[in-house]
This record gives sequence, structure tokens and C-alpha cells, in this order.
Amino acid sequence: MAHVIFYEKPGCSGNAKQKKILEAAGHTVEARDLLSKSWLRMELLSFFAGRPVAEWFNRNSPAVKSGEIVPEECDEATALALLQKHPLLIRRPLLEVDGVRHAGFEVAAIDAWIGLGPHLPDEDMEACQHGREGHVCQGHDHDHPCGHDR
Repeated sequence: MAHVIFYEKPGCSGNAKQKKILEAAGHTVEARDLLSKSWLRMELLSFFAGRPVAEWFNRNSPAVKSGEIVPEECDEATALALLQKHPLLIRRPLLEVDGVRHAGFEVAAIDAWIGLGPHLPDEDMEACQHGREGHVCQGHDHDHPCGHDR
């Protein structure tokens, strides 16, 4: 089984479910705070290798949902600058196993990569696990395009 470094938004119920799926498959999970890390450009880029720029973004981010940020209109340099400045925009979780990096929790891709066992969830594991009213910004600087009042 694998040791998974799991960059998450602390307190996110979706990330909590994802970690449980990994642990149920026998993996160990080392959770790290995605929002408090100072991301280097090349480090971030390594999680998105081979993916179109638009897939680097958290589609559940209020700034993306509101249209304030349109991932399809971003080039690589703009996207990396936005993600570094506003980590809430980063597609999560970011996963690392033995130096191999991956962004997002696409069940089939992760199962093919490290295995998730016989009982794969059939729900979208990247979808927001709460309604807009239940979303709380916490644990990060509020100088970002979050879209919520302080």
C-alpha cells in the first residue's frame, strides 16, 4: 500500500471523504494544509503535468463559480500566478506518492494509479459536499477572490 501526501483544505468535508477512501484501501495518508503552503511555480506545475490549464482550477471555488475567474481564458503563466496568490483556486486534493504527483480526486484515475479497492464510490468525489450556505472560509488570508464576507 502507498504512503499518500495529501494536500487539502483543512475542514473540507469532501477532502475528509477522500482521505477515508484512501485509508479504507489500506493507504496511509499524510494530510498537509494546501492553503498555508507557499507554492513554487515548478512545484505546482508538477501536479498538473499533461493537463490543460483549465483543469488546474477548483471548479467549486466561489471566484470560478461566479465567473470572476474563467479558467478557460487563462494561459499557463496567469494560471500559476493566480494559484500561487490564491491557493483556494487550486484543484484539490493534490496527491503525491513516491515522487509522482496528481491533482484532483478522479476515482478511476486514482484507482488505476495506486488502487482504491473493490468498492469504488460512484459519486463525483470532487463535487462540493455542502451548499453555498454551508461554505465557510477559514484558515487562510482573506485577501483572495473567495467571494465571501469576512
